[in-house]
Amino acid sequence: MSDASQELVSGGHLVAKVLKAEGVEVVYTLGGGRITDLHDGCADEGIDVVGVRHERTAVHAADGHARITGRPGCALVTSGPGITDALTGVAGAFRAESPMLLIGGRGADGRHTMGSLQEPPYVDLMDPVTKFAATVPDPAHAAGLVSMAFRECYLGAPGPSFLEIPSDVLDAKVPLEKARIPEAGHHRAPARAAGDPEAVEKLADLLVRAEKPAVLLGGQVWTTRGTDAAVALVRALNVPAYTNGAGRGTLAPGDPHHFELSRPYAFANADLIVVVGTPSDIRAGYGTRLSPTATVVQIDLDHRTVDKNRDIDLGITGDAGLVLSSATEAASARIDSGSVRRKAWLEELRTAERTAADKLLPQLTSDAAPIHPYRLVHEIDRFLTEDSVYIGDGGGIVTLAGQIVQPKSPGHWLDPGPLGTPGVGIPFVLAAKRARPGKEVVALFGDGAFPRTGWDFETLVRHNLPFVGIIGNNSPIDPTRYAEATAYGHERKRAGGHHLGDISYDTFAQMLGGYGEEVRDPADIAPALRRARESGLPSLINVRVDPDAYVPATMNRTRYK
Repeated sequence: MSDASQELVSGGHLVAKVLKAEGVEVVYTLGGGRITDLHDGCADEGIDVVGVRHERTAVHAADGHARITGRPGCALVTSGPGITDALTGVAGAFRAESPMLLIGGRGADGRHTMGSLQEPPYVDLMDPVTKFAATVPDPAHAAGLVSMAFRECYLGAPGPSFLEIPSDVLDAKVPLEKARIPEAGHHRAPARAAGDPEAVEKLADLLVRAEKPAVLLGGQVWTTRGTDAAVALVRALNVPAYTNGAGRGTLAPGDPHHFELSRPYAFANADLIVVVGTPSDIRAGYGTRLSPTATVVQIDLDHRTVDKNRDIDLGITGDAGLVLSSATEAASARIDSGSVRRKAWLEELRTAERTAADKLLPQLTSDAAPIHPYRLVHEIDRFLTEDSVYIGDGGGIVTLAGQIVQPKSPGHWLDPGPLGTPGVGIPFVLAAKRARPGKEVVALFGDGAFPRTGWDFETLVRHNLPFVGIIGNNSPIDPTRYAEATAYGHERKRAGGHHLGDISYDTFAQMLGGYGEEVRDPADIAPALRRARESGLPSLINVRVDPDAYVPATMNRTRYK
């Protein structure tokens, strides 16, 4: 019998061992002949292998897992269309700064470039939308490259990595002793970046001296698990806070320092604006929505994001939680006068908040049928509990929900992110229920977004993963419909291919073994949501919303500028 030193391990089983060492608990995949050995290796290592119906679902689920847990997500797909179908999901994770690894199969290395089945240039395709993309050349290098890919996921601002592995590399066997498995995280950056001390001192001074400061807490506040530090800063210095993306939920609704609807007023009138962990991209009007006379500070993990699109007065590259903690400590001896002085500023913003809310109130409480989408998102907001993870999937309906729906806890908000990818909803539900089985998941879909990955509703049924799903069904795809109708005439509003037809998504849910119900009267929304919760099944509440109610950003076309 051979001794342990002669033990052989295949490339696929070796990769699985590294995934296990790196903390991967579940892989999302759609089977293919070129990744079979990798599936087998994951099973041997006790990694859950969750099969889905489309590669986009696998990648979005890996992305969602990373966003929720902070631990690496992982998806496995076969070659050819397996990888090209996955590309959109990887691009979404890249823009959302989500640390995940996609492993794709490839034809045997000996047949490469000879025209074997499914042979696009995968690394070239993935390189622009990943932090690291490479080919594993042989089994002996597999462990090191997988470890390197994970390391790159976490270097600076997080993001996805991609590895293609030829089938003969996965199948070949090497002595285990010659294929050292790196210690998990051993070669990652040893410490979180705390920011330049002098810059942090200057930030503390600015915060103390400002008459009308405001802070915008972005997704990196959650990514760095800096929630407590952010809350401590705004309370200690009496600073109003706004949130976007995964930063939502940092402060609970009703917190005296939490504001939402008054953001335009605050950013137009503040003398100091601190932007934490979110870029000056389309969501911020490329920086134009910040007062030109305000002092602007930007904190980000990526130095390339700081000072991008808009000149700023102070940039700090570092971990949001560490920088905010250091700034609070530096300002601790000087905060009394500033805290008292800002009471009038906070009350001014609270008045602006009430004014904006009063303007929306008629639509939030509208009894009209078809149902106004503002009424729908208002009912969803009232339905959420402190344990509800909210997921938004779509365009117009998600934009409306972003104004009204407020998660009650940190890390309880997931949306398509800055790529604006429709179809993330079902995969995010899958990831959330796998990662946090004790949490309630509530997902709102646009009817143009749900079909992209909707067949994996069956995956949720198959794995007995209940959630409350709502579809805002107005039949057309909304985002460009208004602009095209006003530009070319309302009689041509179907010419752009927007009308999708009327689908009974409640029947679809029932057909696949879930709970389904249709709602046409706004008074029936809340009871239907409760019945979906009580069903204990994956559910879809098909809400017929007004097709002539438009999102303000689509009416003035700011979303596409």
